[in-house]
Amino acid sequence: MRMWSLQNLLFTLCIVLSCVTSAVQVIHSSGYEGREANVSCSYGEGYESYQKYFCKNDCGNDDDVLITTKETKKGRYSIYDDKGRRVFTTTISDLSLTDAGKYWCGVSRSGKDIYTEVRLEVGQDTCCGQSTKVQSYETGSVSFSCPYKSQYQENLKYICRGNQLSTCLQQALVTSDRQQNGQFRLTDEKESRKFTVTITNLTQRDSGSYLCGVRRNTGLDVFLAVEVEVKGCSVGVGECCVKTSKLSGTVGRQVNMQCPYPPQHRGNRKFLCKGDHRNNCTNMVTNGSRFTLQDDVASSSFLVMITELKAGDAGTYWCGSDSQCCANNYTKIQLSVDAAHFHPVVFIVSPILILIIILGIVYRCKYHKVTRTEVTMDRNRTKSAEEEDDVQDDYENQDVVVCSKHGTSKPQCSYNNHDDAVEDQQDSVYQNLSTTEDIY
Repeated sequence: MRMWSLQNLLFTLCIVLSCVTSAVQVIHSSGYEGREANVSCSYGEGYESYQKYFCKNDCGNDDDVLITTKETKKGRYSIYDDKGRRVFTTTISDLSLTDAGKYWCGVSRSGKDIYTEVRLEVGQDTCCGQSTKVQSYETGSVSFSCPYKSQYQENLKYICRGNQLSTCLQQALVTSDRQQNGQFRLTDEKESRKFTVTITNLTQRDSGSYLCGVRRNTGLDVFLAVEVEVKGCSVGVGECCVKTSKLSGTVGRQVNMQCPYPPQHRGNRKFLCKGDHRNNCTNMVTNGSRFTLQDDVASSSFLVMITELKAGDAGTYWCGSDSQCCANNYTKIQLSVDAAHFHPVVFIVSPILILIIILGIVYRCKYHKVTRTEVTMDRNRTKSAEEEDDVQDDYENQDVVVCSKHGTSKPQCSYNNHDDAVEDQQDSVYQNLSTTEDIY
């Protein structure tokens, strides 16, 4: 008995004095309460056939030795020696918080055994004391950010559903190595030390608990809890409007769109986007664009003005007061654009004016006809008179025959000298006009 106590004392002193030949590295292992942890210990070449064991505390007595390679399983412990890889692995099942602490991997040999220190960390399998809450609507999308420390910039990030930490990585929906998976997308913003998760095409089934996880090289992973609430799209009193409208405009001109919203959304950011589907429509209101918004709080609506309309502006538009709102909370506008038309100017002429113009034309035609007839008659009679009068003085060539009807059927002619003829000719013209008026 005294000899055994002396051996234990020497063994303890040997460990304290660091006479363990292989304790150059500490092995870190971790697990969650109720789950299991694996501890893998390597050994040098030539020790394949030696006995290995797993112990706790100072390994000074039999109770400290938890299991050896002579036995496959012992209580909550099991062990397996992979001699090809020269690694033996101890598994501790049904972990409890009291299992956390320091352990040793040992290799038996004559003289001094070989030991490697093990640090076991055990944590609770649920998370967390606090959680981030986010809300959105059916068929919409939601995004939330998960911050992390600077030393984890290059570590794996992931997200899973539920609040069970032990299986989160195995059940990850998306990771920083696989950034897109269906409706889930993960974007790692290393400079700002956070990663953002976006969930699209939401349904009420997407409501619930999520875990943002960061994989650590040693020890337990780091987690952040998020609660997502997806609201239904039922429309009741005070909810957003349900409206679909059609609008047309002309190229080069301005068109206005009216977008109503509920009074409680006065402070919300108003938006306008274009696309066949509102989930992936393009924002149209940017600095310097032809699209502007003008909010009218009094009427609980805002006006969208599109200037210098183009043919390419035709399409489907969505406007509202909550970009995360569901389909029933949008206003859908179908815009068609017509080409510019140049309409000829049509002069509307009154019937009275047309009648006056026609009478004027008839008057002129008859006037010219009568004038030509009388002139012809005057010429004929002048010729006859000249034949009858054989004796003419030197003024014969200057005589002018002036004839007038004076309202009768027989023309009256007179012979005058040149000056008198001119004057009489003017009188004859006025007489002819008078005669023409008599005709009418």
